[in-house]
This record gives sequence, structure tokens and C-alpha cells, in this order.
Amino acid sequence: MKTLAELQAIKDKMQGKVSLREGSGEKRVVVGMATCGIAAGARPVLNAFVEQVNEQGLAGSVTVTQTGCIGICQYEPVVEVFEAGQEKVTYVKMTADKVARVVEEHLKGGTPVAEFTIGNYKA
Repeated sequence: MKTLAELQAIKDKMQGKVSLREGSGEKRVVVGMATCGIAAGARPVLNAFVEQVNEQGLAGSVTVTQTGCIGICQYEPVVEVFEAGQEKVTYVKMTADKVARVVEEHLKGGTPVAEFTIGNYKA
């Protein structure tokens, strides 16, 4: 049995992750989580974005959320990044390993990781 303090710590940790996924940040990361995305590995990608955004202290300015089918199943897992006044950036064939670089270079630095985008994808 967990103590009340342990349960409160678990609740606090998870509350931070949930609020990150409900926020209204300046930047919004949307992970395609339809059946095709999940089958291709979108769940670890979503979790990695939530963890990285939290760890990098971006929770106030970046919202991580999920959506259904984005419509380009052959490129799953697909992640779209929206910023006010900017064109959306679509990342394809994402993995949890690529997330740290997207967070560092794009979400923090403001420069999309071009080699991961749909326009630069090479089969």
C-alpha cells in the first residue's frame, strides 16, 4: 500500500503532464494518434514530447496534444507544430529518439529540423 505522501507525489507528477496537454501555449505540438499512428509508434513519440517539454521548462509556452488521423498514413508517426504567425511544420516518420532534437532546435531555438519534415523526407 502506498502512503498518502507517495500517492500525492504521483498525483502531482501526473497533473503536470496532464496540464501540459491541456494548456494554451504559444506553440502547439500535435501528434497523430489514430490507429495507424499508434501502430507506427506514435505513443512513445507523444510521451517523449511531454517529457522533453517538461524537462526543458517549456510547459508555459508549448502545448502537447493529440489528434486523430492526419491523413498521410504512409508517413506515420506524424507530428505537426503550430505557431502563431508561422506556417505549420509537419514532421514525418518521427521516433522518440528524434524528439529531443525537435524540442531543442525547433521549440526552443525556433528553427525547424528540416531533415525530419515531410518536404525533405526520402524513402
